[in-house]
Amino acid sequence: MSAEAPPRCLDLSRLISRVGRGPLTGVDRVERAYLDRLLAEGAPLFALIRLPGSYALLSRDGLSPLAARLAAGGKWGSTDLQGLLNRKLTPLQRRVHSDIRGLAVATCLRARLPAMLARHLPEGTRYLNVGHSNLTERVLATMAVKAAGVTVLIHDMIPLDFPQYQREGQPEKFEAAMRRVSRHATQVIYNSRHTQERSEHWFARFGRVPAGQVALLGVEEPVPEAAEVPTTLPTQRPFFITTGTIEPRKNHALLLDAWEHLAKMPGEPPLLFIVGSRGWRNEALFKRLYSSPMKGRFIFELQGLSDGAVVALTRKACAALFPSHAEGFGLPPAEALALGTPAIVADLPVYREFLGDLPVYLGGNDSYLWAKTIQEMATMGQAVPRVELEQVQLPTWDAHFNRVLSVT
Repeated sequence: MSAEAPPRCLDLSRLISRVGRGPLTGVDRVERAYLDRLLAEGAPLFALIRLPGSYALLSRDGLSPLAARLAAGGKWGSTDLQGLLNRKLTPLQRRVHSDIRGLAVATCLRARLPAMLARHLPEGTRYLNVGHSNLTERVLATMAVKAAGVTVLIHDMIPLDFPQYQREGQPEKFEAAMRRVSRHATQVIYNSRHTQERSEHWFARFGRVPAGQVALLGVEEPVPEAAEVPTTLPTQRPFFITTGTIEPRKNHALLLDAWEHLAKMPGEPPLLFIVGSRGWRNEALFKRLYSSPMKGRFIFELQGLSDGAVVALTRKACAALFPSHAEGFGLPPAEALALGTPAIVADLPVYREFLGDLPVYLGGNDSYLWAKTIQEMATMGQAVPRVELEQVQLPTWDAHFNRVLSVT
């Protein structure tokens, strides 16, 4: 993009809310990719951040040091008086919010948002929200009046299509947010055709389908950090890895079933590394995992690993396993393939759309077939065909932004 590109205001509320909460999720990484790309452009750039009871508006001058803090775990400053008075925040959150206020060109109480934007946003500024956060009536209605356009990136409609996998009350909150997007958005970006189809189905029910376009998310080859892998892990034995929050939608139960089948097959089962934080509505699986005689011998639940350690394990694994019931895009299988690691995935439309024939597709309920496939790959060891990087033509961020920023 050239210096003639319009001013933009990127919402960073989600990314800031994730500081100190472990590795970035796929949605977090999208918001970060937008921040990095827009900072690299020459156009005027602002960021809106929702804080407790208030908003902060940062210009490019404040965003550059903020991005530096976010890049490497950040060296955050001391807590200001406002942070000290908010006892609901963690010590780290107080420091983060204090720094944001110090870097901001303006802050305001929530009711004063229209006045703050009118005073500080240039004419023709376009608002972008790519993180599914801060999609409130106040923000979207204000931006619909004050901004030259309101663009929202939709990652999935899973809370509405599969409410049984969500936290209590989450489908209702998500529906309310999507109804607001339906009313106020001038442009919607979809991460896949599948997401567009499901979103427009719901938008039609809500009464208005905003203009939209599909732009596949970029997939970068992750950077492994072998030195950060715990030395206690038996990585010298054949192992498989699955990554992602341990929630019902990810279908970890199928993998436990598969390993029970493997225990009855000839030879010693390979190892399974379950990497991710514990999610919601999964008590039965956690109980089953805790009581399994395979836990600590063949099945390992790993939390708190660095991104580099997860990447190093993924690169060394026989294959990465993703038996999800539903996905909006699914970055982890693509990143595994980018590392040259085979991916075994559930046969979902979104995987077919952007991964083509690269993964091994299996039915999401046939645990015995998963077990047989895993056994074959573990037995073959280094004879398993690795995915050749030059054969992997995954979507890029350059292609995404060339498509999106030309009209946003």
